[in-house]
Amino acid sequence: MLNSQKFGLELYENLGKVFYALASADGTVHIKEIDHLRSFIRSYWLHIDDIEDEYGSDAAFRIETTFDWCLEYDKKSTDCLQQFNMFYKEHYNLFTPEVKRLILDTANAMANSYAGKNKAELIVLSKIEILFTEHG
Repeated sequence: MLNSQKFGLELYENLGKVFYALASADGTVHIKEIDHLRSFIRSYWLHIDDIEDEYGSDAAFRIETTFDWCLEYDKKSTDCLQQFNMFYKEHYNLFTPEVKRLILDTANAMANSYAGKNKAELIVLSKIEILFTEHG
């Protein structure tokens, strides 16, 4: 369970960025990737903690809204991944083993959803795994 509401909201926003970075790594975000992300949010992420946003919605929905925002504004995959990396290094204590496992499970499900994992997605997945291994 996450302790700080402020950092919990930022965590979910950064998860939206990292999942967008993965989905857009090959230059195209496929609807199946979005569907898998939404499914994982509803099936798993909503149960991580009790943090709500300022509107009383479960904070885990910030993953989806941030992902959609990145998609709408055509953000660069590399920029989103870099922002996630910086947040992770500053707040690695928010990333429990359960959260790390769920990040990797969500990312792998998204990457496998459309014609299997491609090279660009494998690179992003590897970078996430290395980040988790090298920094806590």
